[in-house]
Amino acid sequence: MKLLSPWILILCIGVSTLAYAQQDPQFTQYMYNTMIVNPAYAGSRGHGVFTALARTQWVGFEGAPETQTLSYDTPLGVSGLGLGINVMNDKIGPSHEIYFDANMSYAIETGYDGNLAFGLRLGGRVLNIDWSKGRLVDDETLFDNNINGRFLPTVGAGIYYYTPEWYLGISVPNFLRSEHYDQNLEAKTLTAVERMHFFMIAGYVFQLGEDVKLKPAALVKAVSGAPVSIDLSANVLFSDRYRAGLGWRWGDSISALLGIQVSNALMIGYAYDLTTSNYNVINSGTHEVFVRYELVQEYKYRSPRFF
Repeated sequence: MKLLSPWILILCIGVSTLAYAQQDPQFTQYMYNTMIVNPAYAGSRGHGVFTALARTQWVGFEGAPETQTLSYDTPLGVSGLGLGINVMNDKIGPSHEIYFDANMSYAIETGYDGNLAFGLRLGGRVLNIDWSKGRLVDDETLFDNNINGRFLPTVGAGIYYYTPEWYLGISVPNFLRSEHYDQNLEAKTLTAVERMHFFMIAGYVFQLGEDVKLKPAALVKAVSGAPVSIDLSANVLFSDRYRAGLGWRWGDSISALLGIQVSNALMIGYAYDLTTSNYNVINSGTHEVFVRYELVQEYKYRSPRFF
C-alpha cells in the first residue's frame, strides 16, 4: 500500500468531501472580517474602512492552508447605500485560488437605533491546481489534468440587522454550483463540487463598567453534505483600546485573541489557534494577523465600534 505525502492526504480527504461540499476559507477573527461572509455589512460603520488579514494554518504541516484578504468598504453619501470590495488569496497543497468580489448594500432605519441592510455580491474566482507540486510517495504517478486559470463566477446575498449594542446576519456568499475538479483515478471518479454555504453571525456588546465592554459573538456555517461548523468567541474591550478574548471552533480548535487600538484610525489584532482535532499531532497551531484602518476624522471619532 502506497503512502501519501501529508498534503496529498489532506487533499484526497477534501476531494472525497467535496463530492458533497466545498469548504470556504475560515477565519478566527471573523467578528472583524464580517464582509467576507455577508455583503450586507458593506458601509455599516459609516465611513471608509480598509481591512487586511493574513492566516497561516497548521504551521509545520506541508501544504497547509494559507490565506490573505484585503477589503475596502464605505457608505455612499446619505443614500443608505454601501459599497465594498474583497480580494482574497487562498492556497492549500497544489491548489491556488484568487477571489475578487464587489459587494453592494442598502440599509434602512428601523427605529430604536436599528438598521436593516440587504446585500448583494457579484464576483468570481480564478482556480489553479498544479498536481506536480505533490505526488504519491515512491510513485511517479500524478493526478492528471492540471487546472490553469479556471474562472468560477460568484453571486451571493445577505441580510444584516444591527444596532449600537447587537447585530444579527444571515447570508449565502455564493448561490452558484461550480465544479472545481473531475478526475478518474483507478476507475473511481472524484468530483469536487461547490455547494451553497449558509452563514449566520450574531454578537452582543455588554457594558460591564465604565471602561470595560464584553462582546460574545457566534458564527454558524452550514452546507449540504458536511457537518455544521460553529465558532463561538468572547472578547473584552478595556478603556476603548485593548482587546483580549477566547474562541472555540466545535471539534477543531480553541483560540486566543488579542488586539490594540493603536490610534483612532488603526487597529491591530492577532489570534492563535491550538488544534484539538486529530491534526494536532502534526502541526503547531495556526497564526492570524489582522489590521484595520478607518478613514475617520479626529473630531468626529467618539468610541471604537466593537463590530
